[in-house]
Amino acid sequence: MLRAPLRRLWLKIHRWTGLTLGPILALTALLGAVLVLAQPIDRQVHSDLFVSRSAGDAIAATAALPLEPLRQRILAEFGPDTNFTLRPPHHADETLWVLVRGKWSGTLYLDPASGAEQGRRGTEEGFYNLAYKIHNSLLLDSTGKGILAFVALSYLFLLVTGLVLWWPVRWPPSLRIVLNRGLLRGLFDLHRTGGAVLGLLIAVSVATGAYMAWRPLGDFISAAMGQKPIKAPAIAKGSASGPRMPLDEIVARAQKVYPGQPIGYVLVPGKADRPVRVRFRLADDPHPNGISSVWLNPVSGEVLAARKWQDLDAGNGAVAVIFPLHTGELGGVAHQVVTALLGLALGGLGFSGIWLWWRRRAMAAAARRNNALSSRTTS
Repeated sequence: MLRAPLRRLWLKIHRWTGLTLGPILALTALLGAVLVLAQPIDRQVHSDLFVSRSAGDAIAATAALPLEPLRQRILAEFGPDTNFTLRPPHHADETLWVLVRGKWSGTLYLDPASGAEQGRRGTEEGFYNLAYKIHNSLLLDSTGKGILAFVALSYLFLLVTGLVLWWPVRWPPSLRIVLNRGLLRGLFDLHRTGGAVLGLLIAVSVATGAYMAWRPLGDFISAAMGQKPIKAPAIAKGSASGPRMPLDEIVARAQKVYPGQPIGYVLVPGKADRPVRVRFRLADDPHPNGISSVWLNPVSGEVLAARKWQDLDAGNGAVAVIFPLHTGELGGVAHQVVTALLGLALGGLGFSGIWLWWRRRAMAAAARRNNALSSRTTS
């Protein structure tokens, strides 16, 4: 058992770390839980964006949409240096998504047979997109990702200090939660016992979120294992001059590397000196969008590199598992439900800790006022 002075020190460290960083951690955790539930709702409410108009039309479904005219159309509207990503339909009734990053950032939703636009949304437009942006970067882009990574890693420190404070003298520990002795006692038991019981499960969700938010963590892991992080191949100087090869031909060449495999994304850079990346959803790739990739020269169509997810360095290859583990997609609906509940639990731990601190300060202040009043009355 901790001696009283040392226990007070641990308590102060735990309390002030939680009060300083806890609100951000609790907010992002609650938003993460909301996103798990909001995604299917968003697709139902905005079915005009996500369900293709040609769904059910057998003839239209087999028609391949020419990609080069689509590329020219995107560049004409958003500028020649626009980066965009194509997400082909993953299911027969889905739309084709075009994620645009240029003078306008957002997603176009197209009918995959005709290419007709069914709608568009900015990256922060609509409840789901705004909630995702806050959860992902606090609306601060790369700066916000760094902040979130730091806050997420601070949870591991909170977990350790919380377990030290909770650690019982006798085992097995009592996990009783008393709810009939007032709200303050009930919340204290929930905060203390909930943190101890669910702490390690929550840590998995938090750690995977930190990993995805701040990619240098992946490079650090690879370096620690003696591996060099694998980067996108460079295009030799002078080999990216001239007109670009039609995007359809580039994608066709990539498909020859992994024939018959579905495409997850086609990443098209705005500048010709950067390679086109085609990501494939291979059968053994746990990532829902696939990270097994082929990189090609956008001018010559030369295959610069091709790597399956198992061939990536540990830091980058781990994303194949970490992403679906964090979102709950790795284990299907049951895993998504657990992920949402853990997000709610972490949010509850954060806000209950803040409330307990505030309530006890208010009670202590009230006691001091009563004592002062009593002293004046007796004198």
